[in-house]
Amino acid sequence: MLKFVGPSSRVGREPLALENAVAGTLNFTLSVDGQSEWYIHNPEPGIIERAPQSNPRRVPVYNARLQYPELSIEQAGFQLGRHQSNGVDFGDDEIIRSHYYLEMEKLVGRITGASRILAFDHNIRSNSVTAETPVLRKPSEWVHADYTRDSAPRRLRQLVPGDEAERLLGKRYAFINVWKPLEYPVEERPLTVCDARTLNDEDFVRTALRYRDRTGEIYTFRYNPEQRWFYYPVMQMDEVLLLKCYDSETDGRARFVPHTSFEDPRSPANARPRKSVEVRTVAFFD
Repeated sequence: MLKFVGPSSRVGREPLALENAVAGTLNFTLSVDGQSEWYIHNPEPGIIERAPQSNPRRVPVYNARLQYPELSIEQAGFQLGRHQSNGVDFGDDEIIRSHYYLEMEKLVGRITGASRILAFDHNIRSNSVTAETPVLRKPSEWVHADYTRDSAPRRLRQLVPGDEAERLLGKRYAFINVWKPLEYPVEERPLTVCDARTLNDEDFVRTALRYRDRTGEIYTFRYNPEQRWFYYPVMQMDEVLLLKCYDSETDGRARFVPHTSFEDPRSPANARPRKSVEVRTVAFFD
């Protein structure tokens, strides 16, 4: 049986101080593994979507800025960093791809030590979105991870042609997202992430994504009281959060990081809608 979590997974499950947490409601699933799906387009007439069965749970979400220095991308699967973008216009997708992608490739390489980084996709997310597009989206409201053990290598083969993909698949690679606030600090619907060391194999639920031209697959997650959830309150414009969405290495380091947005009870009544950008990268290691 392939393990999702490694031999170090018990680390990080020690009790944490509840005074360093807020109560957040996260949307888990009750669905059976591999038996649910989302359509990323309007399905053809007669097709009934088998959406995941919702299981909202109220959980403590801990302030990661307080006494948790061990929350690194290799141990926990996420890591806070700093980056000041060089005047990128985030309203222009082409400028994001031609300039910001390069900045993110350098940042991920510096933090992870990977020998090569490929930035390949991005999302702009905001509560004020009325009509979603492939790039402009509302904040996620489900606990999920962007890839599964099967969809990650498929995605790599889509991004890299032919023999080069097979060569890269023979070495360690990791899909890493870089998330940052836009225009002003995060005041509502912050991102929350789960310490990968507190997951159990039974938490993972394969969920299909139906596109017009292909089928993808992500993990949604069952609730588990051993999970430990964290966020960085009021993330600033020069802060970024790296999320490891998949790692091919199975030596005990973090491989998958569940994440979602949540309503922070400490958000002010006049909080501005969250605006953020998330760039998807794949890191290759020699």
